[in-house]
Amino acid sequence: MKRKLRAVVSAGARAVDFCRQRAAYFGELWRRSLQVRVVVSTLALSSAVVFVLGMVLQNQITDRLLETKEEAAIAATRDAVQVAETQLAGVNPTADAVRNRLTSALNRLTSSSPNSSTASSAAGAFEPVLASDSPGLAESGDSISVGAYHDVPDSLRHFVQAHEFAVQIYTVDRASGRTTFLIVGAPFGTANRPMQLYMLFPLTAEQHTISVVQSTLIVGGLVLLLLLAGIANLVTRQVVRPVRSAAQAAARFAGGELDQRMLVVGEDDVAKLAESYNLMAESIQRQIRQLEEFGTLQRRFTSDVSHELRTPLTTVRMAADVLHASREQFPPGLARSTELLVDELDRFESLLADLLEISRLDAGVEELVAEHVDVRPIAVRAARSVATIARNAGCEITLDLPEEEATAEVDARRVERVLRNLLANAVDHGEGRPVRLRMAFDEHALAVTVRDYGIGLRAGEADLVFNRFWRADPSRNRHTGGTGLGLAISVEDARLHGGGLDAWGEPRKGACFRLTLPRQQGVDYEASPLELPPPDAHVGYADAVEAPVDHDVYRVTVPTESTNGDGDGLPTTPGPPAAPAWEEVR
Repeated sequence: MKRKLRAVVSAGARAVDFCRQRAAYFGELWRRSLQVRVVVSTLALSSAVVFVLGMVLQNQITDRLLETKEEAAIAATRDAVQVAETQLAGVNPTADAVRNRLTSALNRLTSSSPNSSTASSAAGAFEPVLASDSPGLAESGDSISVGAYHDVPDSLRHFVQAHEFAVQIYTVDRASGRTTFLIVGAPFGTANRPMQLYMLFPLTAEQHTISVVQSTLIVGGLVLLLLLAGIANLVTRQVVRPVRSAAQAAARFAGGELDQRMLVVGEDDVAKLAESYNLMAESIQRQIRQLEEFGTLQRRFTSDVSHELRTPLTTVRMAADVLHASREQFPPGLARSTELLVDELDRFESLLADLLEISRLDAGVEELVAEHVDVRPIAVRAARSVATIARNAGCEITLDLPEEEATAEVDARRVERVLRNLLANAVDHGEGRPVRLRMAFDEHALAVTVRDYGIGLRAGEADLVFNRFWRADPSRNRHTGGTGLGLAISVEDARLHGGGLDAWGEPRKGACFRLTLPRQQGVDYEASPLELPPPDAHVGYADAVEAPVDHDVYRVTVPTESTNGDGDGLPTTPGPPAAPAWEEVR
């Protein structure tokens, strides 16, 4: 018993699962296919129309059949009343005489009398019943009747006994089965000798006719629905096929096939759509080609200018170095001018280098030289490179790095440049408050966040910081004197790795930049190991504090004063490979 129950439950579960899969498939097909929606909608509406029309036709036919049958039955009954009155005229008042005369009249009605007229013939077969309930004739108060008097319903008897002509449809249970009759009752005789005639007309032929009509309507309706579905499918395909062709052409056009065009057939609306699409595609192709040519010229101009400026810049650099070396012999004003000249030349050289890098990135000629390396030393080197700037700004850089090796397939030079740009920007906008670099990784991705607690970003500026030469507040003093291209280059470096660079910030709560890279080139990642906004997003501008450090990370602090005597503001790194390249905070 339990085995059968398990089999039934298993079969039910499979059936439910199959129905769920079919429903999901149909739902997907309904959402994606215009043709399916049009055909199903047409079929549903047509079904409703066919159902209503079939019901109306069936009711009309049924009513007409019954009306015709009733008219013929009434006419036949009136003829039968005349025959019965003739046969029962002058009947003796005894019960036996009445019964004999009723029987004789019933035989007369059955044999020939009603069928002699057209109305009687139209009414069809019938079963006559004669009854008499005249006082003095009935024994013990019972009516004297011949025929199937027991098949006449009491409700009809009451009307006829009250001298009213009545008609009723009634179903009778007989040995041969249930039979529906149209029963017509008519009173006749005199007040002293009241009699009733009941004519039972079977409705078998009419029921058969109605069944045939119903079957015909059902079959005709189904055939009509199938034809409508086929017609709707055909018409919809004629409309949908050009639309699908246009969608495919647009998809290929968007994929870079700018020569893709639609086939123009005829002069109808679809042909006009194809012509309009082709004109639009030609216009867009022409504009794209113009933009490509303009972009190529712009990149070539930037590259040529950058290269051409290197020669005079080298000459000016040599002369500035000579002047800078002899600045102690100059008056104070001239010596200061020499120092400013060298600083601006440094910035000019950085700008030229960034312009060349942007030109190569825009031209798509940059290649990624990736190898599996531990990214933690890269972060330390980036922090060392901005240690002097941080010390001058009075800013402390804190690195929270994983205890395990954070290996990834990356271009170490580019990743270090990205982290260096992020740290320099954080120091420049951190208003002397701490800057925190945090690193984490999972199976597919590695992420680094750089968090500062400075002035932050206003609403909408998180998407603008990566634009070239964009500055949130041009009037604010800067510590690094950047070129305005650092973050733009960093975004391109992240994209070149298959990763991304995101920003978050709020006024007076600082900013946080997150670099996410795949650990394996060509393998996509679903989410970044570090969240953005950061966990300490609530920390305000006035009371910047360090967020809790996880127990499984090492922490490196870049102080504002040098601790190893080399002037870079970093602790001395131990040599043995077993020890971390930075001091551990217990």
